[in-house]
Amino acid sequence: MEAIKILDLEKSFVSDFMVKRTKVLKGLSLTVKEGELYGFLGQNGAGKTTTIKCLLGLIKPNAGDTFIFDKKSNTVNGRKEIGFLPEHPYFYDYLTVEELLFFTAKLFSIKQTNARKRVTELIARVGMTGKGHLKLRKLSKGMIQRIGLAQALVNDPKVLILDEPFSGLDPIGRKEVRDIILSLKDAGKTVFFSSHILQDMEMIADRVGILLDGKIIKEGVISEMISNHIDYYETTFTNIDETLLKNNQYKFVKRGNKFVVKSITNEEVNELIEFLIMNKAKMSSVVQLGQTLEDIFLKEIGQ
Repeated sequence: MEAIKILDLEKSFVSDFMVKRTKVLKGLSLTVKEGELYGFLGQNGAGKTTTIKCLLGLIKPNAGDTFIFDKKSNTVNGRKEIGFLPEHPYFYDYLTVEELLFFTAKLFSIKQTNARKRVTELIARVGMTGKGHLKLRKLSKGMIQRIGLAQALVNDPKVLILDEPFSGLDPIGRKEVRDIILSLKDAGKTVFFSSHILQDMEMIADRVGILLDGKIIKEGVISEMISNHIDYYETTFTNIDETLLKNNQYKFVKRGNKFVVKSITNEEVNELIEFLIMNKAKMSSVVQLGQTLEDIFLKEIGQ
């Protein structure tokens, strides 16, 4: 079942005293399956946040439709299924962690007795047990992101929409947020997140859509996208005479006591392996090396 559906979305903004019209989204369409972790990738200004705001009903598109489980996403029934974390979450500094979550629970008309249990569960879920009494102004950026995820989960939504959840975090903070997002997927949630941090997206997303000039220009399963772009193979081995390799015209580099030979095709790899077996060398590994998500992204946007 499709958790998110965006059809032919268009959005323009007027600037310069209502003279100039800038078209940000130009017929954007995509779908996200239930239980999927979908990465929305694009340069700054590509239209990622605009798409999310249209999906949430925060701004009105000029054309197109957005759905959450076949319900119009800008309706009350559609929004009931959504949890949202903005790119730069801002909460009143003098609230405590618990006070913020209780306030959010009230917005969803959750009863006090149920809210107390829910708040305790969420604080534990995002790794903040024992910190519910702390004021938000005393928390690190990473902690604020985790609390932002907690408030997005107060209503137990089926769909999480996260705008740049790794922005401004150090490596430890990014790992903590990645782990939480993966735990949400494991719990059956659908997660739609935008990011320009390609490493994080490559590590956790099931599928990715690359946005350029208001349209999706490439979309697919990350593992398939990367496996379809194998550049060469590296074979690593030991216990062979260096002169023997040179005499057989094998080009190699040495890494410590190991030899590494680069091969372009499967046939070259097979020939090398037969040669090594014949000469009783000891193989360590044969590794496929190809393009990363960053390589694919830069190629698609013409950089």
